[in-house]
Amino acid sequence: MKKAAVADATLRMCENSGCTLGFKEKIEIVKQLDRLSVDAIETAPLLNGKSDVLFLHTIAPLTSKCTISCAVPLDDALVDLSCKAVVKAAKPRLNILAPVSAVQMEYHCHKKPDAVIEKLEEVIKKVCSCNIEAEVSLLDATRAERDFLLKAIRCAISAGAKIITVCDSAGMLLPPEMHDFISSLKTDIPELDEVVLSIECSDELHMAPACAVAAVLAGVTQIKTAAGVPGKLQLKAFADVLNAKGESLGIDSGLNRTACGSIIQVIDSLVSGKIIPASPERKLQISGNGDWKLAAGEDMAAIGEAVKKLGYELSADDLGKVYDEFVNISRKKEVGAKDLDAIVAAVAMQVPPTYTLKSFVINSGNVITSMAHVVLLKNGKEVQGFSMGDGPIDAAFLSIENIVGRHFELDDFQITAVTEGREAVGSGIVRLRSNGKLYSGKGVSTDVIGAGIRAYVDALNKICYEENN
Repeated sequence: MKKAAVADATLRMCENSGCTLGFKEKIEIVKQLDRLSVDAIETAPLLNGKSDVLFLHTIAPLTSKCTISCAVPLDDALVDLSCKAVVKAAKPRLNILAPVSAVQMEYHCHKKPDAVIEKLEEVIKKVCSCNIEAEVSLLDATRAERDFLLKAIRCAISAGAKIITVCDSAGMLLPPEMHDFISSLKTDIPELDEVVLSIECSDELHMAPACAVAAVLAGVTQIKTAAGVPGKLQLKAFADVLNAKGESLGIDSGLNRTACGSIIQVIDSLVSGKIIPASPERKLQISGNGDWKLAAGEDMAAIGEAVKKLGYELSADDLGKVYDEFVNISRKKEVGAKDLDAIVAAVAMQVPPTYTLKSFVINSGNVITSMAHVVLLKNGKEVQGFSMGDGPIDAAFLSIENIVGRHFELDDFQITAVTEGREAVGSGIVRLRSNGKLYSGKGVSTDVIGAGIRAYVDALNKICYEENN
């Protein structure tokens, strides 16, 4: 009986399929895949910086049975970041994405063939030096020049890669062609018997499950799957084939067959509900004066466009959170520019606080210059600032800048009443710009000045987290 390991790449493939999963949804998918007993869970490259690193740190202790594999392109900075992020997993792996067809190398990697080989060898050795298992995924391998493909595989094995994945990115091979392709690789490169040979099939011709089976019969020992992502080898389809024909074909896997159906259904529902429908012809009309409304039925793409119009650059994770909150609010009222701004401030890029507000004292009047004394806590220690300004809010903000030792461009400041009456609760929105990027914070207090200060500190914490201050 041949064993086919299952490496599920749902989380990686979602990033390229218009799917904006939230942090909690990604965690839930990892838990479900662990229950399913897949051999490896593959995540997307760390293109969103600290939020992606935090995700890897969070899932590391959730599973001790399966490998946590982080995809990474041929980029030195991302390789270093990925090694540090994944090393805490019980079974860490880096999946190095290397283009090998002329189209992929020229237009996606911008490297000549010899440069790709040189960089590939360098990256593999760096990963292995960190005691992390190295996998190499050869993108568009079925359309690569034969001699170059063989050279890349030999280079990867020689450099220390333990898993070689060949990708039928175009999805144009029929099952017999896939069998012949794998068989010829094993004949030409005997060293493949010393490593795990893996296949990633696209489903353009709706034959991915059959191609995967053909590859296993030819000698492949790992299959890449996904759940709910269009155009990929579906985890459910491959599991169904093994359940129906595995015994007669002599193929088995370590999947938990008892719970297979229900678990995959959960993952499918999480993913399919987050796929952004393609609507390239649609353009959101936003007037220059900022006086616009969003309809209750706007899709994720429209909300993403509106957020960009406001000046924000959000990760897919944060955009998903903003969209979910928009859907909730739009059921009750029309959502305008200021409402969307408040949503971004409240739910996007929530980070551990570097600073927390302890106290503030404001002296202000029509015959004196406004003065502010603000006390913040940083790592449990009090830090304080004192400043004068043109009004109480200006003085308070300058006091915080005095504490931090930096000036930030104040892009916008809003105060709105949340409740009515003398004891009304005020909500403050502050938009700060640092190094050209916009950050927003939200604060709530019965004191409008307090709401403004809390909003400023909230935005400041996001800057500190992003810039590692």
